[in-house]
Amino acid sequence: MKKIIAFFMLAMMMLGLTSCGTKKVDVGIVLPTKDEPRWVQDETRFKEALKDTDYSVEILFSQGSSAKEKENVDALIAKGIKVLIICPHDGNAAAAAAEAAKKEGIKVISYDRLITNTDAVDYYVTFDSIAVGEAQAQYLVDKAKGKGNPLYLYAGAASDNNAFLFFEGAWNVLQPKIADGTFVIKNSSEAVALQNKPKLTRDEMARIIGQITTNWDFNEAKRRAEDNLTAAKKEDKGNVFILAPNDGTARAIADAFAADKDVTSYVVTGQDAEKASVQYIIDGKQSMTVFKDVRTLVKDAIAMAKDLLQGKEPETTGTYNNGKIDVKAKQTEVIVVDKNNVKEALIDSGYYNASDFTGIQ
Repeated sequence: MKKIIAFFMLAMMMLGLTSCGTKKVDVGIVLPTKDEPRWVQDETRFKEALKDTDYSVEILFSQGSSAKEKENVDALIAKGIKVLIICPHDGNAAAAAAEAAKKEGIKVISYDRLITNTDAVDYYVTFDSIAVGEAQAQYLVDKAKGKGNPLYLYAGAASDNNAFLFFEGAWNVLQPKIADGTFVIKNSSEAVALQNKPKLTRDEMARIIGQITTNWDFNEAKRRAEDNLTAAKKEDKGNVFILAPNDGTARAIADAFAADKDVTSYVVTGQDAEKASVQYIIDGKQSMTVFKDVRTLVKDAIAMAKDLLQGKEPETTGTYNNGKIDVKAKQTEVIVVDKNNVKEALIDSGYYNASDFTGIQ
């Protein structure tokens, strides 16, 4: 009899543990990595936005691994999520995770980066990525004088659809100024070969990005910039203009160019308004950043998730083709920030505290 009672108590304990292990979650959020400040910012903003929500939420990181990303999604599916918000590490590879969620009747929101080549994506919440590239390029154009200005091009990861959109936007603005001789491309033979084409195909962009990719990696960006400078002639330096895809790569590339004695000055772009790059801008080491207010992006994603949980149709402002379908999207505007408006845009708006920086006016 004692054995039966002991067995019964053990079974009840195991049932209790199983119940705890499968706690229901309404919204699952999967972000690409904790190793980049941008995504830590997003996590913070999500937590702030969700403080007063009635829905249960879990945030997981994929740490730059599509396999880990799929594991995260499977774990959230097991917890009964009804909405998945996912920023893919690799847009194409993430299709499998989206399809697994969709198969269970879960609504899938692609966040910031688009999941490609699948019909399993319901919505896309994003900044206008083409507008980001256009803003970066326009900044370079506005700072350039005369003809023959050396232009160095860098891009994000070829696995990230956003890298193509950023580059497409930049090319829209830069190509006419390359064609008229304002800029001379110094680090991509593929870009030189296509410099007279106002519009590039996906394959043509892929050939260029293959030569100038940083893979969103600080060290790879610095190494590529140093290699470019080593290969460049003295006349390819002087006052240079640099299209850098985001803040992490911008700082790395800026450091490389600043260390070259033949570089007289440089104008370098960025995006994300990372704290380290804001300090670089204040110190004159980075020229600009495209500020994408994560608070707004997170707010849009959460509002969309709430609508879906309540059976409502979310508000959208456009569509993006992911190679398989046109995905309904909610777009958030971006702001160009440089030394002239850094305080107004980032401190006075409450995004950062003045105490986070030195030399802020």
